[in-house]
Amino acid sequence: MNKPKKVALAYSGGLDTSIIIPWLKENYGCEVVAVCGDIGQGGGELKGLEAKARKTGASEVYVADMREEFVSDYLWRMVRAGAEYEHKYLLGTSIARPLLAKKQAEVALATGCDALAHGCTGKGNDQVRFELTYKAIAPHLPVIAPWREWDIVSREQAIDYAAKHKVPISSTTKKIYSRDRNIWHISHEGGALEDPKNAAPEEIWMLTRSPKDAPDKPEDVTIGFEKGRPVSVNGNKKLSAVALLEELNRIGGKHGVGRVDLVENRFVGMKSRGCYETPGGTLIMAAHKEIEALTLDRPLAHFKQKLALDYAELVYAGLWFTPLRESLDAFFDKATEANTGEVTLRLFKGGFQPVSRKSPNSLYSLDIASFTMGAEYDQRDARGFINLIGLPIQVRASLKSATRKRAAKA
Repeated sequence: MNKPKKVALAYSGGLDTSIIIPWLKENYGCEVVAVCGDIGQGGGELKGLEAKARKTGASEVYVADMREEFVSDYLWRMVRAGAEYEHKYLLGTSIARPLLAKKQAEVALATGCDALAHGCTGKGNDQVRFELTYKAIAPHLPVIAPWREWDIVSREQAIDYAAKHKVPISSTTKKIYSRDRNIWHISHEGGALEDPKNAAPEEIWMLTRSPKDAPDKPEDVTIGFEKGRPVSVNGNKKLSAVALLEELNRIGGKHGVGRVDLVENRFVGMKSRGCYETPGGTLIMAAHKEIEALTLDRPLAHFKQKLALDYAELVYAGLWFTPLRESLDAFFDKATEANTGEVTLRLFKGGFQPVSRKSPNSLYSLDIASFTMGAEYDQRDARGFINLIGLPIQVRASLKSATRKRAAKA
């Protein structure tokens, strides 16, 4: 690759991307355009970001507010799909990467950049997610991945590099956890978590209270849906998508809901251990399942569950900008047309239970489901379908019995 003159860098202000700016200038002699997306990082993470990027060598800095787009066009699609990777991970980091990479590539094209760069390691999933998105948005631009080029092999060495180049960072050798935060979740990796035999230290958790410190009284929260999209909390339909999720994060976090300690199979083939906090998302996903229990018939519900696994793997692998994802979304849009209604969850000490479900499209018939015998269901009909379903079983059993008898006579 010829040395680029102007590189668009996916910039977060964290340890890795902070040192990449001086490294790019030092090793490629190029201008650096820092591109950051506000997807609800919170915690003051974006405060002073532009000044920091310029101070460390960026010639241009773009910080885009993408919170509503992230929630409405990415997270809510995932909710409708019911996507959970390996039955536990709600894909908080995975779902954000395509949006961030898309914005970075768009800025690169608009500002005349001739290369793209990111701070993902050669061991992680994010390198795949970013670069597959680049291929979809700006396929002609080469990619610089410093972690696959430089001699830095650990976060400790990255911290040393930052100190030598006077790059301000918050990471230290004593505070070594790698975190990724957005409005949906926060992930924690590294440090004591690298060994799965170690219990997660209580101090790592940032969005959720310890269940033992949660309120001593349960709290009910009602989540409303329209066609599978969350639209209200406790009857308040005036909330924006961002405000709705923030309110559920507050409620779930207060009660210690949404903690996951997970050993997962990375896309690149290795196993890794991480801890995730997804308070509002956990409540939304659970409530949506309860709406589906009322509104989807058995064939559709079971088929949708199968496709949800495929959708989760697709998101995890960074295959967002593909015909397959668009086609699956078309299916889920249709499948969740009836998912309108409200679900009330009762939260207590880190857990929750559904206490009420209602939908104008409910397929639940009290007349049919009740133990009281009524005219809507003729129990004598059951004999016929049991005989038909059981016919292959009966024929196989009869054949085995006849074979045993012949063998006994021989």
